[in-house]
Amino acid sequence: MTLLLQALINGVMAGTLIAVPAIGFTAIFAVLRYPNFAVASYATIGAFAAWWANNALGIAVIPGLLIAFLAAGLIGTAAEQAALSRLRPAGALTVAIASIALNLVLENVVRFVFGNDMKGYDLPLMRDWRFGELRIGPQQLQSLGFAVAIMAAMFAVLFYTRFGKAMRAVADNPDLARLKGIDPARIAVVTVFLGAGLSGVGGVLIGLDTSIDPLTGYRVLLSVFAAAVLGGLGSIPGAVVGALAVGIAEELALIVVPATYRSAVGFAAILLMLTFRPRGILGERAA
Repeated sequence: MTLLLQALINGVMAGTLIAVPAIGFTAIFAVLRYPNFAVASYATIGAFAAWWANNALGIAVIPGLLIAFLAAGLIGTAAEQAALSRLRPAGALTVAIASIALNLVLENVVRFVFGNDMKGYDLPLMRDWRFGELRIGPQQLQSLGFAVAIMAAMFAVLFYTRFGKAMRAVADNPDLARLKGIDPARIAVVTVFLGAGLSGVGGVLIGLDTSIDPLTGYRVLLSVFAAAVLGGLGSIPGAVVGALAVGIAEELALIVVPATYRSAVGFAAILLMLTFRPRGILGERAA
């Protein structure tokens, strides 16, 4: 029973961290209508930007998250305008494949600049808190708090600001939004910046508990994609629900299978959801 409860706690924490880049991935899909797999490299770029600020300049975690957001957002926007936007007329599949190539390019740029070695943030070591036989890391709780605050801010922007309403309008019907005076192209640029920035922040949160390397974002890409599919592509609340489900499922799977098979949970989630409910948990039904 203790093992099960520990797995559930770890799953909620892991799922909450996955939810941040999953929201970024879903936001881009909702507006541009293609899966941008380059979010993996944006997560890695954000993680290294915060690491550089932390180790070279002595900047704390919270300002480091802002630096990660800006670095990943700016690079993601520049990459979108320079490469992917030119391919949109060719269709979503072409752009999705190009985003995989872009991910490889950016990943190797990070490898060239920072090397292949694992790197860690300069943070004080803290012992895990024990509650009976349960263990919870202070850094895990701090990252959980950051993730929840970021998600709350994202939902506030989405539902209570003019940009959020314009973004939802473009996601629902870009032609109708244009008739209402909304510029879908401008909304798309800002959405890419926001989605890439959130992915960068997610990379920092994921790396805070362990370490980072050029494959930091790539390792969680399948989980992020599975969360988006499970919750419903294009649904930001669904991305959160899907991330929690994937995080808990992956941790529960470790009870019965070796850690090397953990990634199979993401594949299984995608397969089952596409088979029985292609629209996802909170995805819209076809008209």
